[in-house]
Parts: sequence; C-alpha cells; structure tokens
Amino acid sequence: MSSSSKKVIYAALAGNGLISITKFIAAFYSGSSAMLSEGIHSLVDTGNQILLLYGLKKAQQPADEQFPFGHGKEIYFWSFVVAILIFAVGSGVSIYEGIHHILSPTAMGDPSLSFYVLGLAMLFEGAAWFFALREFTRSKGKWGFIDAVKRGKDPSMFVVLFEDSAAMLGLIVAFTGIAVAHYTGNPLYDGIASVIIGLILGGTAIWLAYETKSLLIGESANPELVNEIRQIVNNYEAVESINELLTMHMGPDFVLATMNVDFNDDISTGQLEQTIADMDRQIKQNCPRVKRVFIEAEAWSALTAKQ
Repeated sequence: MSSSSKKVIYAALAGNGLISITKFIAAFYSGSSAMLSEGIHSLVDTGNQILLLYGLKKAQQPADEQFPFGHGKEIYFWSFVVAILIFAVGSGVSIYEGIHHILSPTAMGDPSLSFYVLGLAMLFEGAAWFFALREFTRSKGKWGFIDAVKRGKDPSMFVVLFEDSAAMLGLIVAFTGIAVAHYTGNPLYDGIASVIIGLILGGTAIWLAYETKSLLIGESANPELVNEIRQIVNNYEAVESINELLTMHMGPDFVLATMNVDFNDDISTGQLEQTIADMDRQIKQNCPRVKRVFIEAEAWSALTAKQ
C-alpha cells in the first residue's frame, strides 16, 4: 500500500479535526444554518478519514484460510461506506437544516466569529487540499484527472481529494451565504447556502459511490497491464494463442490473473510444466502488482481428455 495514501489522509484528518469544533462554536453564536452545515461536514469528514485509515490497516492483513487472496478489498468497502456517510449524514443534514431555515427564517447573530472561523478553515482545508492534489497528480502519471479517477485502483487517494474539493466549495458557499444574509438582513440566503452545501456533498457522494462500486464488485486491471501480460505469454515459442485472459484487482496493489493458453500439441509434460513456471515467474517480475497467476493449458487438457 502506498505511503502517500496515508500521508494524504493524515493531512486531511488534521485539517478537519482542527476546524470542526470551531465551526460548531461559530454556528452556536451566529445561529447560521450554513455554519452548522459546515461543522457537520467537517465532523463527517473527520470520521471518514478515520474509517479510511482503518480500511488501509485492514487491507494490509495477510491472506489466511478464510481469505486466501488477502484482505485488499477492505479499502474498497470502507471507501464505499465513506461515500454513503457523506450522502446520508453530510448531505442529508445540510439540506434539512437549509430547508428548515428557509421555511422558518430566524434572525442571525453577529457573524464576525463565523467569518474568522471560515477564513481559518480555508487555510487548513486549502493546505490539505493542496497536499492531496499534489500526491494525486504525482500518482496519476500521464493520465488526465478524470481518467486517473476512472483507472485508479487506490480509492483512498481520490476519496480524500474529492472530500477536500467539496470542503473548499462548501466554505466558499457558506462565506457567501452568511455575508449576503448579514448585509441584506435576510436570513433566507443563509438557508439557501446550507442547501447548496448539501447538494455539493450529495453530488460528491454519488460520484464516489459510483467510482468505488466497480472496485468493490471486482474490476479488471488497466488495459496496459493486461496487454503487458499478454505480450509476455505470447513471446514463448510453445504458445499458439491465448484463448482467454482475465484479471481482477483484489486490492490496489494485488492483481489476480487467470488465462487459458493454447500450447503446441507436440509439447511434452516436462516442457509444459517448465514453460508455465517460467511464465508465472516472468509475469510477477515484470508486473509487480500481479501477485497470483493461474494458467490453464488448453491443448494439453484437451489431449488428456481424448486419451
């Protein structure tokens, strides 16, 4: 598991932990629903980072009799839980609070503390967002941002980046809503800002859930890795063709590869065993993420069946 994933999560955890309490204090003194939504948002994000760290720890457990391919998919499961929590708690409560203040607007108190807290939050969240963006940019390589998310197999990296991006947007909306409500004397704008924050969180959660679902179900390796495996196998003279090549990510750094290979009909049993052993070793050496390889000899199995 990449250490950069943990660094990004720790940075986000520190930023959210430092600012969440101050947001609730500011919401209490100002009576702002947008500020309360931001406090809930930071609290949910803090819990989410703890869940991601727990998922990373569980994913590192070695394989055992019950889980022969290891526990790598733990991080996929907990990333999906994070998306659900953002949607159910962060988005749901923010939209509820916003609608409540729109239907029953109440005069706001002095927003000065809220402005100070939001400014401080932008510094902390901005630092965490910049760190997450830098690590994500470093890990994505030549891919574009959208492709990197779609192709990425370590959800902890882009989950934190999405959370921090939503947090920055939420802070801007909260600051704007509170400022407009204060200067116009109309608390309706504060409630509208809370609803917008909820919609931002909802959209983020839906996208995260969509991207982590395929990994949780069992997503294949990227085409480049599959093509590299295919090329390695086809380079052996004993191979006629590859009838089927299937891959699946059992974790961010654990790929399972199975293939049905048509070998030359005149190959001996000893040559077949040695060729398969060589393939297994070369695939794992050239493709470090491929941890398990299963090769079915199509021609040999067919010949055995005829005999």
